[in-house]
Amino acid sequence: MPKHNETRRLPYSPEQMFDLVADVGAYPQFLPWVSAIRVRSNSETEMLADMIVGFKGLRETFTSRVVKERPHHVHVDYVDGPLRHLSNDWRFQPDGEGGVLINFEVDFAFKNRMFEMLAGQVFDRALRKMIGAFEERATQLYGEGGSGSSNSSAHSAA
Repeated sequence: MPKHNETRRLPYSPEQMFDLVADVGAYPQFLPWVSAIRVRSNSETEMLADMIVGFKGLRETFTSRVVKERPHHVHVDYVDGPLRHLSNDWRFQPDGEGGVLINFEVDFAFKNRMFEMLAGQVFDRALRKMIGAFEERATQLYGEGGSGSSNSSAHSAA
């Protein structure tokens, strides 16, 4: 079961990063492997969406419930699809210097053993690519941000 926890400091506001992460309908524009999103319902505090993901000839659809607590927290729970479970949390806190500390946690497991083995082999690389895509999207939407470089530290557990 892949698990990951990472904290990053970026030169954007918690509100900006919340808006980026909560805009699930835009994911196909910038996230690798996400080919389509169908938003079933959406309010200020909750969304239900289907995500179609493709990787190396495999294509799967899964449904998630996204709970939004603007501007500090986005929580994703698995509803239906090829996973046994999925829990994903994004937390956004001011860093005291005009930027944001983002804590990202994900824990999931596939029902299918083949998918689970495939995910285990490419998990770290895929996760880095996905997190990089969110950072690039923030730069596209909000510019380079504040002065100074972004510091990051990562912790990963398998």
